[in-house]
Amino acid sequence: MRLTSFTDFGLRVLMRMAGSPDQPFTTAELASEFRVSRNHLAKVISSLAAAGYLNTRRGGGGGAMLARRPEEIRLGDVIACLEADQALVECFLPGGVACTLTPRCRLKARLADAEAAFIADLNRSSLADCVYHPFDP
Repeated sequence: MRLTSFTDFGLRVLMRMAGSPDQPFTTAELASEFRVSRNHLAKVISSLAAAGYLNTRRGGGGGAMLARRPEEIRLGDVIACLEADQALVECFLPGGVACTLTPRCRLKARLADAEAAFIADLNRSSLADCVYHPFDP
């Protein structure tokens, strides 16, 4: 399984914020630290805020912070949220693409089970298990 860069950046944002939970971060600061596009990171932060993982505040002294304690954020849930628009295979797309193997395909159910197992396994860990401190001694 391969995660999108969108999800990769989302996990980085959460890990970094968990390392300094009382500090608000601006999109520009994080983009500079991660060496990624500010515009792309702004979309990631917006999605994380919409999903309830971040609180954001505009203006001077504003920025984004974790909306929950790291122990309450399950990694699998974050990935499932950020990858929600990315079907593992074409036949998983909403509305379904007509596959010539349907209805006799024996792979689709196995892939769905594997994807569910992937998320379930990641949900055994929380963000607290992956806290990133940029300047560990």
